[in-house]
Amino acid sequence: MQDPVSVIYAAVGDEKPFARLVEEFYKRVEMDAVLRPLYPDDLTEAKEHLFLFLVQRMGGRTTYSDQRGHPRMRQRHMRFKIGQPERDAWLKCMFAAIQEIDELAPFRQTMEVYFADFASFLMNQP
Repeated sequence: MQDPVSVIYAAVGDEKPFARLVEEFYKRVEMDAVLRPLYPDDLTEAKEHLFLFLVQRMGGRTTYSDQRGHPRMRQRHMRFKIGQPERDAWLKCMFAAIQEIDELAPFRQTMEVYFADFASFLMNQP
């Protein structure tokens, strides 16, 4: 059985919607009282990492792993306090961002399930 997340990039056929998704997401992060303190003042690197991760995870180029090694997302996020409030705030921002990207409309449900599971996986606080 094929992973439904890993075929999204091929169906979309371009990186631009993922770049816009990252921009929309971080516009919301910048205004979120729960999430903003978790990020550095300059979001440039965080944006680039998320963009490259999403492209790779959705089936595109492997630049994320080529540059950074295995994603090891749980390990990379362990230094941040991620409990239910952080998880929920992250999902709120991401789900709202997805709604803004028309090219992702056919994949919204798949992406939302993936992100909800992934955000729960990253929780390290009660």
